[in-house]
Amino acid sequence: MQPVAKTLIVIGVVLVVAGVLWQWVGRWLPLGRLPGDIVIRKEGFSFYFPIVTSLLISAVLTLLGWLWSWWQQRP
Repeated sequence: MQPVAKTLIVIGVVLVVAGVLWQWVGRWLPLGRLPGDIVIRKEGFSFYFPIVTSLLISAVLTLLGWLWSWWQQRP
C-alpha cells in the first residue's frame, strides 16, 4: 500500500475514534461552553464562536504532537 493511502486511512480512523469519544465524553466536558466562548442569541438567530475551546484544543493537540515528535526521536 502506498504511504499516502496509509496516512489517509490512519487520519480517517483517528477522526472516527475522536468523534466517538466526543459523543461519550462530551456530555461531561463543557467544551463549547467555556468562559470566553462567544454566544450571541437573538430572535431566530444564534451565533456561536468557541474561541477558548478552540485555543484549548489547539494547545492539547500541539502538546500531543510535541510528545509524539519527542518519542520518535528517542535513540
